[in-house]
Amino acid sequence: MNRFSKILLLGVLTFYVGQTSAQLSTSQLLGQRNVITTAVPFLMITPDAASGAMGDVGVATNPDENCMHWNPAKLAFMPHDGGISVSYTPWLRSLVPDISLSYLSGYYKIDKLSGFGASLRYFSLGDIQFTDNYGNDLKQYRPYEFATDLGYARKLSDNFSIGVAGRFIYSDLAGKTPIGNGSSSTQPAIGFGGDISGYYTKAMKVSGYNANLGLGFDISNLGPKITYTNDASRDYIPINMRVGGYFNFHIDDYNELAIALDLNKLLVPTPPAYKLDQYGNPILDPVSGQPELSAGMDPNRPVLQGIFTSFYDAPGGLSEEIKEINPSVGLEYWYDKQVAGRMGYFYEAVQKGGRQYLTLGGGVRYNILTLDFSYLITTNGQNTTQRNPLDNTLRFTLALHFDKKKKSDKEPNNNGGGR
Repeated sequence: MNRFSKILLLGVLTFYVGQTSAQLSTSQLLGQRNVITTAVPFLMITPDAASGAMGDVGVATNPDENCMHWNPAKLAFMPHDGGISVSYTPWLRSLVPDISLSYLSGYYKIDKLSGFGASLRYFSLGDIQFTDNYGNDLKQYRPYEFATDLGYARKLSDNFSIGVAGRFIYSDLAGKTPIGNGSSSTQPAIGFGGDISGYYTKAMKVSGYNANLGLGFDISNLGPKITYTNDASRDYIPINMRVGGYFNFHIDDYNELAIALDLNKLLVPTPPAYKLDQYGNPILDPVSGQPELSAGMDPNRPVLQGIFTSFYDAPGGLSEEIKEINPSVGLEYWYDKQVAGRMGYFYEAVQKGGRQYLTLGGGVRYNILTLDFSYLITTNGQNTTQRNPLDNTLRFTLALHFDKKKKSDKEPNNNGGGR
């Protein structure tokens, strides 16, 4: 890895680890970026190519092998007895060759009412040369992170199911590396999270044509804060609420067209605005010694309190809260249940980071095998805080399913021939 790549990657890691340290004054709130950051953001990366080609939607799409990431409740509606999926996503491929996300996911139907799933994601950040404050080499290290999940879902009716999942998180970005004057050091962060989700699906007729409606929600990564050091400071993990809908229209026996919409919001505190002196430094409270707030709320809150107050803690008020909701929309076309074409769009307000991109992709299904691919194009590169790591990058997913008995012996499937 050359020197430029090392510097760039270390900058990415600095942003990647925890909360932003920027101080905002009240006068800076209008039109300025106030990005919410968390620890272990790799948990929010879309792992599969099918959803990645549809603008990162997936909470209400037809159940598939990757629903552990999007909505565990869909496990109860899987059209087959079991399945497994493997995905590979290059990261910053245009700059460095050794950063990637790998994802393994699978499921098994227990009976007609319930099923369970599991997944493993592994994020490798390649080889990095660590140096001290004077530029002296300390060590070469390969940071990595992984998370493993186990989920269960059960139908409560013919059309509705609920799901839960548990997650173990391990993030080692620097090993044990001294920081500051050597009195403290970095360490791997270990955490736990959980998901609560629901899924509704219904087959229907629209103007004499068969159609399928899907609705879903998923609150993911509910868990305690984690830390990368041996001091008392801790960071939120990316607790996220995702809701969405999906409509699949069967044009005829060979053609299907679907549209999906997801809305995402992080349920963690928004950075507040602080009172600043004439030199731009925060004014400290004479009693507590902490910076005085001019708008917003103290971000150092317990997790449960942080979740509920995340709906009204933005220093810019309601208008800023609305900007924290990220919509994504996707289209999907299937021909003869064998060849798919997909496209989508993801939008994030400039004040909240400015990620805005178009996605394209497709898929091929043959017997029990499905191969999906996706491609991402940034649409507002000049307005983003950093170039999208997936810009102009191909990613792939290979999935297979199996059945213990003939399809004719199985329960009717409301999900159509799409995903």
